[in-house]
Amino acid sequence: MLIRRAMRFAVTGVFVTLVHIAVATAWMQWARPTPALANAVAFLVATGFSYVINTLWSFSSGMGHQVLAKFFVVSLVGLSLSAGVSHAVDLLGFSYPYGIAAVVCVMPPVNFLLHNFWTYRQSRSPQAL
Repeated sequence: MLIRRAMRFAVTGVFVTLVHIAVATAWMQWARPTPALANAVAFLVATGFSYVINTLWSFSSGMGHQVLAKFFVVSLVGLSLSAGVSHAVDLLGFSYPYGIAAVVCVMPPVNFLLHNFWTYRQSRSPQAL
């Protein structure tokens, strides 16, 4: 079941990334905000989609306040860790594509493990265990 959840999490991650790109791009084209604001809006929209899809499909869980709160905490931890990894790569003197690559390699497994063993640990439906 762990491999099945991981595969579903990966598929969801690709979909949510595409949602983020679509929202940020559309926002930049139509509203013309700063890139930071467009990405912040896209992050919020994509995180909402991620919560729903991961809760109902990837981890076969019920939606609720406790799961939402844990998901939000993991999202904030992920955002902070992502910025930290990117900053560390920059401090080491590498260009930004290496920072992006490091984030892409580090964040999905960390997020999956945090969600699997903390966010959704108690709330998975019996058939999902």
